[in-house]
Amino acid sequence: MQPKAKRPIVVVAEFSIHPIGVGMSVGRYVKAAVRAMSKIPGLTVEVTPMSSVLEAENLGTILKGVEASHRALQTMGAKRISSSLRTDQRLDKPRTMTDKTRRLKRLTKARP
Repeated sequence: MQPKAKRPIVVVAEFSIHPIGVGMSVGRYVKAAVRAMSKIPGLTVEVTPMSSVLEAENLGTILKGVEASHRALQTMGAKRISSSLRTDQRLDKPRTMTDKTRRLKRLTKARP
């Protein structure tokens, strides 16, 4: 029997990006930002209706993803970009974004 692999401590972040002055429909910009972040090694990106959830073993990787998304929008001609980043770096035990949502689902099912 092999020993269980130790899971790394990860950083989970909520990120949203908004090009300003490009009109009401920004889907193609968001798509480009997500595509750029998806190319960053070690970065997991999960898209939600209002933002993206990012996961990586270190904050630097998260920030590389944010920078890549800004570059993508700049390349598309955006003249102004607003973004928001909120991070959660739990240092006392390994916890992934999947763990967090799984735990929340169990807690909500257990309630009457």
